[in-house]
Amino acid sequence: MRLFIDVRCFFYYYLLCVSILKVESSQRKNLYFENEKKNKMWMLLFQISGVFVLIYLYLVWNFQYWKNRNVLSAKAYPIFGSFPKSFMQQLNICYEQMVVFKQYRAKSPFIGIMSGRTPQLLILDSSTAKDILVKDFKNFHDNEVASLTDKESDPIFARNPFMLAGEEWKEKRAEITPAFTHSKLKAMYPVIDDVCTKMTKFIHQEIKKQHPDGIDAKELAAKYTTDVVSSCIYGVDSKAFSDEESVIRKVGSTIFEPNIKFIIYFLLIQMFPFITKIYRMAFVKKETQDFFMKLMADAIKLREDQKIERDDYLNYLLQLKKKKNLPDIEVVAHTITFFLDGFETSSIAIAHMLYYLAANKSTQDKLRKEINDNIGENGRIDLDVLNDMPYMDQAFHETLRKNPPAGISSKVCTSATELTDYDGNIIPVEKGTIVQIPIYCIHHDERIYSDPDTFNPDRFSPENGGLKAYKDKGAFLGFLDGPRQCLGMRFALAQSKAAVAEIIRNFEVTVNPKTQEPLVLDPKGFLLLPVGGLWLNFKSLL
Repeated sequence: MRLFIDVRCFFYYYLLCVSILKVESSQRKNLYFENEKKNKMWMLLFQISGVFVLIYLYLVWNFQYWKNRNVLSAKAYPIFGSFPKSFMQQLNICYEQMVVFKQYRAKSPFIGIMSGRTPQLLILDSSTAKDILVKDFKNFHDNEVASLTDKESDPIFARNPFMLAGEEWKEKRAEITPAFTHSKLKAMYPVIDDVCTKMTKFIHQEIKKQHPDGIDAKELAAKYTTDVVSSCIYGVDSKAFSDEESVIRKVGSTIFEPNIKFIIYFLLIQMFPFITKIYRMAFVKKETQDFFMKLMADAIKLREDQKIERDDYLNYLLQLKKKKNLPDIEVVAHTITFFLDGFETSSIAIAHMLYYLAANKSTQDKLRKEINDNIGENGRIDLDVLNDMPYMDQAFHETLRKNPPAGISSKVCTSATELTDYDGNIIPVEKGTIVQIPIYCIHHDERIYSDPDTFNPDRFSPENGGLKAYKDKGAFLGFLDGPRQCLGMRFALAQSKAAVAEIIRNFEVTVNPKTQEPLVLDPKGFLLLPVGGLWLNFKSLL
């Protein structure tokens, strides 16, 4: 019996031990699997952390670039670079540049900045800016956008002289420079004058409608410039002032509309510059290119069928095409150049000038007197007379000072060169370095322009040295300077002054409450326009 009990106890003991061993084995297995899981999880976290560390190191790798070259540099942030608020479209970049400009301008004529992860230079001294644009032009003759376009993806826009680089730029600019002579402009001026008359009729019609918000000055100016350039280039009426929808106005405006795809592309290439070697995005949509191709073809056909002879821009291009055997795409590209130079930037300048005249009654009255004193016997103002009106000139240049259509000009260092700081130190600038000239900041530098936020045309009076006094300092860059200054400057001045003269002689202009004052630059636009628009009231003086 005792033996039976011992055997049974042993059997139970055996079962207990086996059970314990099974549990321990199971626990060990579970522990092993748990440890293996933890190890895998930690390994994954380590790999992810490693990737983030590598990305971070890549993004900040160049942040010591300017410090290593003994150049003062602005604070920069990974991804966002030196101007994070403009990167996030919270603030116009001109305002962020102004903060840096004021902080460092007394210490150095330039400062290192980061655009994404790309080291660039921001010019803080007007005379240095002038040197880059004029004296040292051979070392900075290309615009930054030249590297963003090619003729495969952007057959029209990439042929614009503004986009071209090197010898090709010289060749194409030389081709169309004769189209902007004073004699050519004088031949086109009756077209400009005719559009002025249409604009006056349009404003009278709008006044009768008694809009509580007045008239959007930017839209009014855009209608005007669309009609002018359409008539001068293509010899057609854009119908911008009619009740019909103006197709040319609609398509033309899309060229400068902020495109989210292009904005993302531009931001990506700031962080990963090699992308431009793999892919280049078109600035202009294919349907826009096709539209202007057809517009030019129709204009040529109309001219040939009706045997129309006009000494205008299209006529010049047709002669150039015949002389140099240019392909149609080259001719269309030249028409787009004229269209862009005469359309958007001029309309921005006109709208702002009307706003400043509306906000400064004494200035408006003084200009109106000058206009009325120069009206000819035919009731119109001749181009030569318009060009010789000093106060008109002063008011227009003060407008461009306060609100240049473009706030920045970005130049590429095309051959290695050197810049000198205030202490006489020589700073090497490598080929390919982008140099930003902050036009808006220079135009608002109180060391050059006293009380820069005030609209004061007398700054440019002959008694104060006129425009030349500021251009000699490199402090007026409304049309830039040097060999690459605005090609259509004469045309822009003529059509802009003609529009303002027509309006001020016929209407008293005041600011409508819908205009958000003080003006704040839109952080999303490529060109400088205020948030909310420029809304004005017009009262007939007849």
